[in-house]
Amino acid sequence: MKKITIIGAGLAGSLLSIYLAKRGFEVEIYEQRPDLRVTNISAGRSINLALSLRGILPLQEVGLSEHMLQIAIPMYGRMMHDLEGNLSFQPYGKSKDYYINSVSRKTLNCSLMNYAEATGKVKIYFMHRCTNVDLDNQIVTIKDEQNGTEFQVQSEVIIGTDGAPSAVRNAMIKLPRFSYSQEYLDYGYKELNLYPNAQGEFQLEKNALHIWPRGNFMLIALANVDKTFTCTLFHPYETKDHLKGLDDLHETKEIELFFHQYFKDVVPLMPDYVQQFQEHPTGHLATIRCHPWHYKNTCILGDASHAVVPFFGQGMNCSFEDCAELNRCIDLYPNDWNQIFKEFEKRRIENANAIADLALENFIEMREKVADPKFLFRKKVDIELEKRFEGRYITKYGMVTFHTMPYAQAKRLGQIQDIILDELCKNAKSIEEIDWDLAKTLIEEKTN
Repeated sequence: MKKITIIGAGLAGSLLSIYLAKRGFEVEIYEQRPDLRVTNISAGRSINLALSLRGILPLQEVGLSEHMLQIAIPMYGRMMHDLEGNLSFQPYGKSKDYYINSVSRKTLNCSLMNYAEATGKVKIYFMHRCTNVDLDNQIVTIKDEQNGTEFQVQSEVIIGTDGAPSAVRNAMIKLPRFSYSQEYLDYGYKELNLYPNAQGEFQLEKNALHIWPRGNFMLIALANVDKTFTCTLFHPYETKDHLKGLDDLHETKEIELFFHQYFKDVVPLMPDYVQQFQEHPTGHLATIRCHPWHYKNTCILGDASHAVVPFFGQGMNCSFEDCAELNRCIDLYPNDWNQIFKEFEKRRIENANAIADLALENFIEMREKVADPKFLFRKKVDIELEKRFEGRYITKYGMVTFHTMPYAQAKRLGQIQDIILDELCKNAKSIEEIDWDLAKTLIEEKTN
């Protein structure tokens, strides 16, 4: 086989093309957007990425992890901002060895595309939109958005990495017994940029994920290497109380009142926040699940097959893990792509559904629970258990973020840990009051 066609040159498509190029395949990628490297099309709608171990290892496999970590900023925990601007820090793990990396989506995507093209086996066609896929004959219809012409490409293998609105998945939906669900949150998001101060330095602590938890909404901020922060407000479209929802928050005075009431420490740092709020688009948040992910020699992966909300920071990491897993499946069934895709789907679909569930759970944690003293106490106990019972107990956050344990297994163990923490914390108000002998017994009984 000489050629593989990929639809979508985003993060997953670009990384996958590198894996395939290293195996000697000729790869053609068709991307409906302009070239990110020469056109600024992501302003106001990117959501910074949190690169963790699951994403780093695939980059390492293709020889890119060292370069990518140079454009990333480590974050060692959450920095909480209360209504008065007081700060409190919640570490991610038991030491500074536990951190995630803030990285610009655009910078990472551009680097991956550069590396893919440098292999000499990957050709990316921008402004080329997939309009149809003939799954039985493996023919893709492409529209050149610059001149309006359409043409067809026949390929031995078609892989859709074209994100949540996937054209490849839309073709598969027409197949008998194809299951598909798309569940939107009642929340949207607005992105705002926090620029360096007059001295050209970071205005906030760079090595933390900043969160302004406000019950049923929140603001977050992640640092960039250019010393800016990408801030994202997650807010309901509509509310039942006096608080205006995103659909009604438009007027200058309303926006000013909202920020002065809930994010007063941000206001002096971001003098143009009103203008940004009014000009930047509202993003939407959805979870997509479907089955099957393949048909004959056509497959979808990444957000095309399992889009998740961003609250566990695992969307990109999960998609990169997809690419690595598919690469391993190629070794098992050389040249039998139907079997390759079947095995890939078998390995990944349960885990994709699990991280979708975990991401939704983490949204509630980030916007509500992180300001609750009882929850913070449970977190302290959780981390202390990991310290005292090393190798026997890993926090749920740690299992997802700092290990490569399958997401489904992390979800199951996390549910068991909730039971253990309930039992340990129900009559305790401090770490000193925790019954560690009981903790040992519970861990041995429930995690074996």
